[in-house]
Amino acid sequence: MNRLSAPASSNAWLTRYYFLRAAVAAIWVAMAFLLGKDMPVLAGALLVAYPAWDAAANFTDARHSGGLARNPSQAFNVVVSVVTAAAVAVALGRSINAVFVVFGVWASLAGILQLATGVRRWRTSGAQWAMILSGAQSALAGTFFIQRAFGTAPLNITGIAPYAAFGAFYFLLSAILLTVSARRHTIA
Repeated sequence: MNRLSAPASSNAWLTRYYFLRAAVAAIWVAMAFLLGKDMPVLAGALLVAYPAWDAAANFTDARHSGGLARNPSQAFNVVVSVVTAAAVAVALGRSINAVFVVFGVWASLAGILQLATGVRRWRTSGAQWAMILSGAQSALAGTFFIQRAFGTAPLNITGIAPYAAFGAFYFLLSAILLTVSARRHTIA
């Protein structure tokens, strides 16, 4: 099946899913900047919630897209994100620097897995270049988080929020691209 003959319901799900991912990430970023930087307990909850949400979102998407067995990159991403949420909770008891290391490793792994998912979906859904770019950028951002963790600059949740903001942007862009693609396909 090529991207032009992909079932409309499949792309409709993916479009809604991408819009939801963009909205949740945007809300997370707003909470991080507006509340998290001044409320350490809320910041900690947000830092654990971000990879936990990623796990739940990947799980749900994989189930709607043929199941975990047909979507191995997402299945592995679910496991990585669940482990990361637990590791962030543990790291919060050590230091924010430890949290940045955990987020760095996670961003790199999740980025590679998102890139793989985007490449696989390109054949069936099209309009995945933003997801592929997002995955590559996430993998690079992970190394940046790790470098920052070992630096001397003060760290807090606002150092991670731009990463989530870029994620929101890429999910929104992908949703828009799929919407435009569906409209073009309908017109044709």
